[in-house]
Amino acid sequence: MLGIVLAIIVTSMVVYMILKQYKTQAVLVFGGLILMSCAVIFGLGTILPVKDSTGLVWFDLFEFIKKTLSGRAAGLGLSIMAVGGFARYMDHIGASKALVKIAIKPLQKLHAPYVMLAACYLVGQVLGLFINSASGLGMLLMVTMFPVLVRLGVSRLAATAVIGTTLCLDWSPGDPGSVLSANTAGMDIATYWTQYQIPVALTVMVVVAVLHYFVQQWFDKKQGHVVEKAELMNDQDDKDLPPGIFALLPIVPLVLILAFSDIGFKTIKMDIVNAMFISLFVSMIFEFIRRRDIKKVFSDLQVFFDGMGIQFAAVVTLVVAGETFAQGLKSVGAIETIISSAQTAGFGGAGMIIVMVSIIAVSSVVMGSGNAPFFAFVALTPVVAAKMGIAPVLMLLPMHFAASIARSMSPITAVIVVVSGIANVSPIDVVKRTSIPMIGALIVNVAATFIYFYR
Repeated sequence: MLGIVLAIIVTSMVVYMILKQYKTQAVLVFGGLILMSCAVIFGLGTILPVKDSTGLVWFDLFEFIKKTLSGRAAGLGLSIMAVGGFARYMDHIGASKALVKIAIKPLQKLHAPYVMLAACYLVGQVLGLFINSASGLGMLLMVTMFPVLVRLGVSRLAATAVIGTTLCLDWSPGDPGSVLSANTAGMDIATYWTQYQIPVALTVMVVVAVLHYFVQQWFDKKQGHVVEKAELMNDQDDKDLPPGIFALLPIVPLVLILAFSDIGFKTIKMDIVNAMFISLFVSMIFEFIRRRDIKKVFSDLQVFFDGMGIQFAAVVTLVVAGETFAQGLKSVGAIETIISSAQTAGFGGAGMIIVMVSIIAVSSVVMGSGNAPFFAFVALTPVVAAKMGIAPVLMLLPMHFAASIARSMSPITAVIVVVSGIANVSPIDVVKRTSIPMIGALIVNVAATFIYFYR
């Protein structure tokens, strides 16, 4: 019981500090160290196995952080950094913009404003396979898609709400959360993506597109918006865009990962890091053909390395901080107590999945971040799943999706703030319009997981 009390106090403190804009990584590490210290002081648990101990329990707290950081940086962390570096390079050479421009061209032929609105959401989700940043994709779509939607007659709020949710599912094989989920579930990323993520993601996307169609139309009518179609113009400044073939470059890593996996050529091994490096090399060749300046091409390689560094500082450290906090919760026995209580209450595996998804969803809305709560709890899922007699992936999948879905309902999350600022509308008014589609997405996310995989 003492462990639960300590966990509630420290967790409340952590949430409060994050809400007050304290650095998330520092707060999670601080919270984890407090919990581990309490475990030592009150004799509630151990920090490290005897074989890994430094010989002094107080040094073991920092030994845990060192071991976690070194392990993550060399494996999962390198994958995340390579993905981040490649995404930054694609943005730098204009390949991401070229992809977005080509993707939205067919939509301009649609003459039904709210049908196009729903279609834009679906196109945005597909683009999310290759552009992993929700705020980055949001900015690109505000430049390209937003003017088209407004000229077709939908309101600025409706267009902003849809664009703000175009990456409400972090379902790319290169997404840090996807990589972490597959790694934690002990499976290949291609298998995790094709066999688990895609069925649930496609189901959720269809439901959200339909909800956007009706919800945005209803809000527009309620607020007295009159649909008036204006003449379409090309707002995209083409002079800085690369040739259209560059739009294929962001797709290369996905093709490589899927082609050389358990669903493709099994005899050839291809991990995420290799796929990113190969794709980077191909992109540099394209850049040389375009620029005819080898010094410029070599100089721009620094953008890739800078991107890797940013991912280490922003994401890998967050993963390690989350695991440190999770270790603190385990050390005081809070997780064992929660699992035992759930079993006693008759929750079972299905009930525990709903509990974990609810915790992640509420935390994402409150914190304005999907990664922070998901990375904080992901390390606990194998233990919880094993106790409940279910495969870890059945818990990881809906938790991961719930984090990004709920993020789109938070007025303080980066993507909502960015798109609202560009559209000059209130983030609060935007999330009023995103909440119903996202609540529907949360329900379908869990239901689809149960229907497709829970046995």
